[in-house]
Amino acid sequence: MRRRRVAVAAGFCASFLLGSVLNVLFAPGSEPPRPGQSPGPSAAPGPGRRGGRGELARQIRARYEEVQRYSRGGPGPGAGRPERRRLMDLAPGGPGLQRPRPPRARPPPDGAPGWPPAPGPGSPGPGPRLGCAALRNVSGAQYVGSGYTKAVYRVRLPGGAAVALKAVDFSGHDLGSCVREFGARRGCYRLAAHKLLKEMVLLERLRHPNVLQLYGYCYQDSEDIPDTLTTITELGAPVEMIQLLQTSWEDRFRICLSLGRLLHHLAHSPLGSVTLLDFRPRQFVLVDGELKVTDLDDARVEETPCASVADCILEFPARNFTLPCSAQGWCEGMNEKRNLYNAYRFFFTYLLPHSAPPSLRPLLDTIVNATGELTWGVDETLAQLEMVLHLFRSGQYLQNSTSSSAEYQRIPDSTITQEDYRCWPSYHHGGCLLSVFNLAEAVDVCESHAQCRAFVVTNQTTWTGRKLVFFKTGWSQVVPNAGKTTYVKAPG
Repeated sequence: MRRRRVAVAAGFCASFLLGSVLNVLFAPGSEPPRPGQSPGPSAAPGPGRRGGRGELARQIRARYEEVQRYSRGGPGPGAGRPERRRLMDLAPGGPGLQRPRPPRARPPPDGAPGWPPAPGPGSPGPGPRLGCAALRNVSGAQYVGSGYTKAVYRVRLPGGAAVALKAVDFSGHDLGSCVREFGARRGCYRLAAHKLLKEMVLLERLRHPNVLQLYGYCYQDSEDIPDTLTTITELGAPVEMIQLLQTSWEDRFRICLSLGRLLHHLAHSPLGSVTLLDFRPRQFVLVDGELKVTDLDDARVEETPCASVADCILEFPARNFTLPCSAQGWCEGMNEKRNLYNAYRFFFTYLLPHSAPPSLRPLLDTIVNATGELTWGVDETLAQLEMVLHLFRSGQYLQNSTSSSAEYQRIPDSTITQEDYRCWPSYHHGGCLLSVFNLAEAVDVCESHAQCRAFVVTNQTTWTGRKLVFFKTGWSQVVPNAGKTTYVKAPG
């Protein structure tokens, strides 16, 4: 009886979750309307709310103008022709904050600002940009997580591709606190939706291999709010630092190199120098081993204005930095330096030096120290990270190492079953699977492990082109296996 109650409860919870996802994200929608379409009605602030209608309108206007600046802030890739969006008809006295009334088609008031330009017509990958039609027959909806403003879901499109969907979280902190303050659910939705739109615009304008790809977007009716916005993006895996510390140095270095390339791009973007005000591992995802920034709604382009160096103090929990105040009245490089120090304290200090090849550690320590002291900018930091990659990929880091004189017998097209032992870090949790540059390095590794008596060179390579090798405690079970080569210690 107890099992039956548990099963019924579990089934009810699963049904509730799936129904909530479908209601929030997959209600029948339409493609973004043509210019001139009327916006939907919005609830007015309740009487006696602090700030009232004027304050909420002011906040919406401020966010609207911010997105407008980013939309037209330069000839970034994929920038499209400005389009009006009914959700963003925010003219004073316009429908955005009025009491509910039946919608009627009419052009927006003269001089009314339109929805800031949506991303351009092309998508990062081949094929047309995805829209509402792509969301009508999705499957496998799973809740991924949420923050103050947005909820993220994983779904599978009809063609089988898995993507992420982002939408304003109706139970989130931003929407809830706004409704409590102003009592205007639809107006508060618009305020929160501007953060989602800002992120959508920035994902498009900051296109880069280490920026999450925007695949499309959809306006659709959801709950009691018309024209809610859902963005469709590339799907990544959350960054889990505890797990990363257990991975190989090569993979950890790849994440740091990805971050260095991203920060260089942000410092020299078409919009200017971009800083990530909320810079934490949870703002990034991993896609096929590459680190990508996914959360851009708290990004900022404008440098900090100043009258003196007293206005240019870069504050962190552990220490502060004072930067120069330029003759033009801006703190020099504050956006870039904020990103760089955050990269140091959240990523570099944990991922770069540990278990690195000994000959590379002095250079890696220099990188960590220079970013921790902000003696380098992003240009020099990236140049040094690229140098590490060159030394590692080319095998030059092995030039001063002493090769072992041990002899090994080669057995082609074979492998050794079982006879594994564990080492750290390893690509395989049940055995010792490491990457090597060449056969000489594989021999050196085996000689350095007391339990190693043989190794198997596989036909798999890492992202740098290095061979993956299984190290073994013996060779009593050598079996045929095309494409692999076994090496066993010669007797004597």
